[in-house]
Amino acid sequence: MRGPKAPKDPVAKRPAVYVMVDAVIDGSPRGNGKFQDICYLNGRIVQKISVLCSDMPKDVLDLVPTGAGFRKLVHSIGVTVLATKKERQEDTVLFELNCLSTVQGKAGTCYSAEVPCNGKEVKITVSEYPENEADGLLGSFVTTFPSHESAKLTVCFYLNDGYTAPEMIPDPPVEFGTKRYKEMIERSLIQPGNLYRVQKAIKKARAGEEVTIAYLGGSITQGAGAKPIHTECYAYQSYLAFRKRFGKGNGDNVRLVKAGAGGTCSELGLTRYDLDVLRRGTVVPDIVFLEYAVNDAGDETDGVCFESLVRMAMDGPGHPAVILLFSVFMDDFNLQERMIPVGTRLKTPMISIKNAVTPQFSEETPVITKRQFFYDLFHPSNDGHRIMTDCIDYFWEQAEAAPEQTEDAEIDGTPAIGEKYRSLRAFDRATYKNHAAVKSLREGVFSEKDTMLQYVEKDDNPKAEAEFPDNWMKPSGSTGEPFRMCLTCKDLLLVYKDSGNPMFGKAEVRIDGKVTRTVDPLEIGWDHCTAYVVLESDEAAEHEVEISMKEEDAEKSFTILGFGYTL
Repeated sequence: MRGPKAPKDPVAKRPAVYVMVDAVIDGSPRGNGKFQDICYLNGRIVQKISVLCSDMPKDVLDLVPTGAGFRKLVHSIGVTVLATKKERQEDTVLFELNCLSTVQGKAGTCYSAEVPCNGKEVKITVSEYPENEADGLLGSFVTTFPSHESAKLTVCFYLNDGYTAPEMIPDPPVEFGTKRYKEMIERSLIQPGNLYRVQKAIKKARAGEEVTIAYLGGSITQGAGAKPIHTECYAYQSYLAFRKRFGKGNGDNVRLVKAGAGGTCSELGLTRYDLDVLRRGTVVPDIVFLEYAVNDAGDETDGVCFESLVRMAMDGPGHPAVILLFSVFMDDFNLQERMIPVGTRLKTPMISIKNAVTPQFSEETPVITKRQFFYDLFHPSNDGHRIMTDCIDYFWEQAEAAPEQTEDAEIDGTPAIGEKYRSLRAFDRATYKNHAAVKSLREGVFSEKDTMLQYVEKDDNPKAEAEFPDNWMKPSGSTGEPFRMCLTCKDLLLVYKDSGNPMFGKAEVRIDGKVTRTVDPLEIGWDHCTAYVVLESDEAAEHEVEISMKEEDAEKSFTILGFGYTL
């Protein structure tokens, strides 16, 4: 009887740079008919690596972001996928590392392999792919699933001879439920504020009446970093926590409205409130969360738009309880110090994720590490979204236990920053005729509708929907009359589409014949919505508004998504 053959001599393992370690990914349905998870790397990969290993050598970090440097540095790509559900572990996925192209008409390299979902590592050898002059930055990891499912993904770069990397030391498990964890969660509550409206909503829920909880904010509120995005995000999970605590029966009388949109600040939030929260008069919210502490660096009014939005919501349909939620970036940045005076003045509840997690990150044994809390530089992981949920659930608990409040907060006092846009009204191509302030409108060459828009997952839906689908677009290659509108207003905001497509060009906004703003849709470089103030005044008057292309971009494209105005 023969025994097993003697094994070959072991091959020395190359030093490895880890980019993702057991990161939860989700094969969400995409507009292309595929189920994919996309992790963007351009401008982020160095930070992703540094979070996993803070002492990575500089020569490695300098080479890794570009296609040419990557080829010089990396021998092979190690990819491991483990399906969340055991019955899916016999599946395979297509893993791709895509390089962005710097040459028009020529694609960057796509390193790819079929990877089993059973946790077995597959290596992609870099030298098997020819050198490509078009390779620019490393663009993305794309994982394509056979169906909508989730898994854990680990990606590492095994290095060529001559390069070294320190060994990555794994983090200890997160201390969920411990005394230290509870103390961390309790730090999040800056103030419970005036609880009259929250307690009113709790009473309604317990009585079986319909209660609507709305969440308006940026990509974190959209659910970025959560996998699956529609069920593991903090908005959905904290809504479930409210249902569980206060809902009648199985909680079906509690409704969710999730209206997060990546890369947007409260300036745009003002123009989205009616469209995405009130759903053009079909929704009356009882509670509204506003999450803009990490996005409002883009608010050109330095907080006036934020306070205007808080007051707009508090004084709007349903007179909801407004709760200020302060998220945090990996570099500990947020703008809560600018926003706290607004909440203090209006006595709104305020919850700070920064106050909860940031102090303990620097402890010798943190409850949760940064690389556990964050999915990337900006967004929480599933564990991060869980902590955000627990912070909100702690507030639900405190609101329930507090003495009943019989008087509402005063919202008409002197603003902390400003409330210039509190009464802002918004319209797009589908609704402008409903606004008496719009005296006339001629679309000119802006006659088409743009369908390549920013898409976001709303409510509990895994499928993304377009933002501002009723728009005015000037197609590339066309020339003709400008967009012209006669409008009575004090202040005017233009909502337009940022783009990464070089076929888009700069547009000029003229008010009464004078250029008040030149807008460059390529300034940010990806498809999303942006709002800018194009007119400010103290008194309402009738104005002629004209939007036309800059002369040098006359044949390029531009998309007007909508407008916001005050009277």
